[in-house]
Amino acid sequence: MQNEFLSQLEQLIPPEDRLIEPSLCWSYGYDNSRLHAQPEAVIFARNHQQIVQLVTLCRKYHVPIISRGAGTGTTGATVPSGGGIILSFEHMNQILEVDPANRLISAEPGVTNQAIQDAAHAHGFFWAPDPTSSKICTIGGNLAYNSAGPRAVKYGTTRENVLELTLVTGKGDTLRTGVKTTKGVVGYDLTRLMIGSEGTLGIITQATLKLLPLASDKRTLQITYRSIHSAAQAVSDIMAQAITPCALEFIDKNAIEMIRDYSSAKLPVNAGAMLMVEIDGSKKALDEGLESIIFAAKNEGCLEINNAQSEQEIKALWETRKALSPALRKIAPKKINEDVVVPVSKIPSLIEGLEKLSQKYDIPIVNFGHAGNGNIHVNLLTNPDDTELQIKANDCLEEVFQLVLNLDGTLSGEHGIGLVKKEYVAKELDKVSLAYMKAIKQQFDPDNILNPGKAFPG
Repeated sequence: MQNEFLSQLEQLIPPEDRLIEPSLCWSYGYDNSRLHAQPEAVIFARNHQQIVQLVTLCRKYHVPIISRGAGTGTTGATVPSGGGIILSFEHMNQILEVDPANRLISAEPGVTNQAIQDAAHAHGFFWAPDPTSSKICTIGGNLAYNSAGPRAVKYGTTRENVLELTLVTGKGDTLRTGVKTTKGVVGYDLTRLMIGSEGTLGIITQATLKLLPLASDKRTLQITYRSIHSAAQAVSDIMAQAITPCALEFIDKNAIEMIRDYSSAKLPVNAGAMLMVEIDGSKKALDEGLESIIFAAKNEGCLEINNAQSEQEIKALWETRKALSPALRKIAPKKINEDVVVPVSKIPSLIEGLEKLSQKYDIPIVNFGHAGNGNIHVNLLTNPDDTELQIKANDCLEEVFQLVLNLDGTLSGEHGIGLVKKEYVAKELDKVSLAYMKAIKQQFDPDNILNPGKAFPG
């Protein structure tokens, strides 16, 4: 890092808000992908204007800035692969406004998803995005990845639940996007453009989120099936009903067995797959909706349908689901983790295809995820330290992605692209689309200092 830049950085950022010593910066160079690169400095932002000044300084000296929340991402999007500064939002963690009358909440990017939910619940509301890591992930990260979690099947992804943003572009400009109303078509929709852009177009400093009223009641079902095929077919049949579940989760046999020791819920024995279905609304509507869900779920492969009878049972089921990713990472720390999406009606074909690939390459594949909107987390249990196995795994992954695209799907639903998927992007996007996207990047960040080297093929 240039001495002149470093000198000006030290003048701009007080000592308590910066790390320069390499050993202190080291831990900020990773995310949950287990990839790592050494940052040259770590800055703890305090306010919007400070970030404007920092971007202006970094642009002058062509120093990369990588925005970082809690580091729960799985694609290496916050890894400083080209060096530069990690901009941490640990200190920008304030809820700025809760407005129940207009169903909105405004907050800084370092606020956790759980803190947003707690503040909303106090007024009888909730924010729809609910990722597995909600207790520790930040809303800044939720916005960067468009992370939504189980409830997206009914309430939409993060893009559908953000009203307004304040951000700093790569030019150092302050940009305000969106409106505080649920309708508004003046100008281009830059808010939706920013969400999911992984910090490559702007640094979000404030977000206004849309709140929804808490349902008066809910029903939660655990449904077990003889095979993954019968469970996958049930997903398609359930989603064809008039009532839309607020969550519809799919867990295959391998995943069930792996979390058995991590769960307090009663898990099925010798089942090929399990569905978790939750519906919410008024009691009368739920009673009718539950009948239609159960009717759709009862195919030839259905073994058992359990209706959770208490808050404790419901909590145990959701704790089981949320334990899947960390438990699987503990069991297979070097797995390949993908979150592909296909149309709901094509989930049976996806599952069948994944099963064939697992057998072809002799690589265990564990599948679970948000089946209600076709978002399946595909986990290849491999060991990158085994060169021959890793070659097989990469070939298998190529075929997984081709299978998804052949089924009219997409290569990522909410984990983003980051470093680990960027070389596959051209499989989904054509040259014209990529050229327009790169032109947009050039407009917002002409010197390529915002999270460079991410999201696009090299």
